[in-house]
Amino acid sequence: MSDYLIKARGLGVTRNGRQILQRADLTLRTGKIVTLIGPNGAGKTTLVRAVLGLIKVDEGDVLKAPDLRIGYMPQKLHIDASLPLTVARFLALGGKARADLAETLSLTGIDKLINMPMQSLSGGETQRVLLARALLRDPQLLVLDEPVQGVDVTGQSALYALINEIRNRRQCGVLLVSHDLHLVMATTDTVICLNQHVCCEGHPEQVTNDPAYLALFGEAAGAANPPQVAIYTHHHDHQHDAHGNVIHAKPGGSAHIHTSACGHDHHA
Repeated sequence: MSDYLIKARGLGVTRNGRQILQRADLTLRTGKIVTLIGPNGAGKTTLVRAVLGLIKVDEGDVLKAPDLRIGYMPQKLHIDASLPLTVARFLALGGKARADLAETLSLTGIDKLINMPMQSLSGGETQRVLLARALLRDPQLLVLDEPVQGVDVTGQSALYALINEIRNRRQCGVLLVSHDLHLVMATTDTVICLNQHVCCEGHPEQVTNDPAYLALFGEAAGAANPPQVAIYTHHHDHQHDAHGNVIHAKPGGSAHIHTSACGHDHHA
């Protein structure tokens, strides 16, 4: 049996002469949460679609465990206001469930919403329904694209805690996509920072007392972070030009915190 669910190596995607993704690696394993972070336009969704086989890559290859079951939670859901669609009917549209419906509804906290119209749900409730639909496939890999989209801060914290509980209960791998450059879940096993290529990856670290963090955000910022999130620091082993491209390696690198001032091209 392989030790990975998906292993992608050297992925490159070019569209209309523009390189959206270059030399990107990604490994997803059972029971591990990988968080993919980066600015808008960094190629996060492109990388996810590439590893899921939804788009063709121009370079590299993707290996998957045999008969891999994937549950996908999209970033947004648009439903016509005139469409008579209850939560129960929406969940049924996903096909025959592999996981127990009652247990999934209870786990995601939507059991009391089952007969409500989808259009009447709050942002947090809608995200939980999308999560439940993905879980009904009993996935070995759960892919969550911006799962806290349109959710308030309290709801975000609750959803992150739920994702961790799901990982622990179901022992599935999780690929979590976010646009936030410096706040990630404390329960994440690996963080990958993407800006057209993989800038860096590693374990998230609590750095509220780190001198570099305090210099950037001030002492009060550390106390303001909720316990469900952590500050991620990483070591660059390379430099970037004005367009975000790697120009040369720096052996050993140096500690660096990703912020809007770190010099990457966030508009590419």
